[in-house]
Amino acid sequence: MTSHVVARLKLGRLFTCVAAQFLLANMGHAGGALPPGCGALKHNYGPFDYRTHQSSLPIVEQYHFTPDIEGLTSAAGNPGGDLGYTLQAFPNHPRALMTLIRYGELKHSDRPGRLPFTIECFMLRAEVFAPDDPMVKLISGIYYLKHGKAGDAIERLEQADALGSANPNLYYNLGLAYLDVGQNEKALVAAHKAYAAGFPLPGLRNRLKRAGVWRDIQPQAAEAAPSKVESAPPASAAQ
Repeated sequence: MTSHVVARLKLGRLFTCVAAQFLLANMGHAGGALPPGCGALKHNYGPFDYRTHQSSLPIVEQYHFTPDIEGLTSAAGNPGGDLGYTLQAFPNHPRALMTLIRYGELKHSDRPGRLPFTIECFMLRAEVFAPDDPMVKLISGIYYLKHGKAGDAIERLEQADALGSANPNLYYNLGLAYLDVGQNEKALVAAHKAYAAGFPLPGLRNRLKRAGVWRDIQPQAAEAAPSKVESAPPASAAQ
């Protein structure tokens, strides 16, 4: 075998090795890969699943995700670093994800303060880390709806529904997203599910009325309305 051929084989093996290392470094629990620029799902503390590792939460919430950070008060200073740490240790921390969305809105930026990644990256990291967590899908859907990406929002919110989330916030935001893409009948069904579950904001109903779509609940929609409601995250996409 010539030296030229040997060199090409070694180079090919090197590229294969590098590609494999890159893929492994960016794999989540579901085997999905994160896009470039969103880092790797590894951290010096964790990462832990918020649903199953509550015993590991105090060290994060005592020093990083404090009430001032969650409330984005003036005492929080620049909360980007602490929010970033919290969500690298617990990628699917629902309250931290919702706080991150509010922080981005407050600063009119998708990477405010000292965040190591964009807010969208944190949403994707949570989805890759915990693909079976309906709350992550719901919060991610709210994020995309707030940013005018109704199609991406619908995809996440429908996934949350398929995962068994009976959350009025889910149906309310799904109704808004359906309206944004002109799927008015689906929006009506989602609205009735949201209001049957006790969602208080009238915005979706009002939009449906303005569009001439609102009508009383149909029997099939009543049967589909959830009878058991999970706790909703602290904010919805719109009123």
